Amino acid sequence: MRDYVRNIVDITSNDIADTTMNTFIREGYDIVVYSEKRWPFYEVSLTFPTVGGQSDYAMADIAANLSIIHDGVTFSSAGGGGSNVGIREVAALRTDNRVLAYIGRDAGDVLYPLESDGIGNPWYFSMWASGNTSAAAGISNQVIRIYPTPNGVQTINVRAYRNPIEFGGNTVVSRTAIANNDTPDLPVPFDNVLALYAIYRAYQQQEDAAMGQQYYSQFIQELDNLRARFEDAPAPQPLLLNSVRTSQWLGSNFLPYRLRYSWDY
Repeated sequence: MRDYVRNIVDITSNDIADTTMNTFIREGYDIVVYSEKRWPFYEVSLTFPTVGGQSDYAMADIAANLSIIHDGVTFSSAGGGGSNVGIREVAALRTDNRVLAYIGRDAGDVLYPLESDGIGNPWYFSMWASGNTSAAAGISNQVIRIYPTPNGVQTINVRAYRNPIEFGGNTVVSRTAIANNDTPDLPVPFDNVLALYAIYRAYQQQEDAAMGQQYYSQFIQELDNLRARFEDAPAPQPLLLNSVRTSQWLGSNFLPYRLRYSWDY
């Protein structure tokens, strides 16, 4: 990718060294992976059993068995520091019978006071941070509370999104070193997006702002195209209301896949 960028900008490694070019590519990577919380290629499925009489469950325990292999390296939630792949967001919880509705902690505690005898089958859940709130921790420091307090053992299915593996200096999950044959934790079509960003930065470095802006616009356009492709978001359907053409969603059945439950498709 470095050579490709240099060929487009018509420069050599004497103009922009490999280390600087790597920084440009990694900047683009960080922008892409953090432009969405719910990129579908980071979706993971987890499960945990409820315990009779227990309301709170630590996210670190729930994600303890999460393991990702990338570039021949295993990244897991069980590791510490740089090897901790972590969960960045929980999208949905469900039992075998129902999807649990999210409820605010305060509202849940009022509806189902923990000191009461109200136990039963899970219907709601809430989440909040407990302890370390650093970026590296992801949401592993959070606690899930089930309402009402479970009356026995049930399997809770969790649809969540993991952290991306580092390909840049600012991403959460780090490697001990970045080698030339390391690949970004993104589908192959995103390679062109990263190259466009690096070309934009290279032109900036060469003080050609006009050309740089052209490639930055292409970067944004291609990123939007891939976002629509991978998130499978349908185009808004035109409707005719009072003789005025407008654009509306036809209905809830047209929700993008990323907003549906993975077990429903």
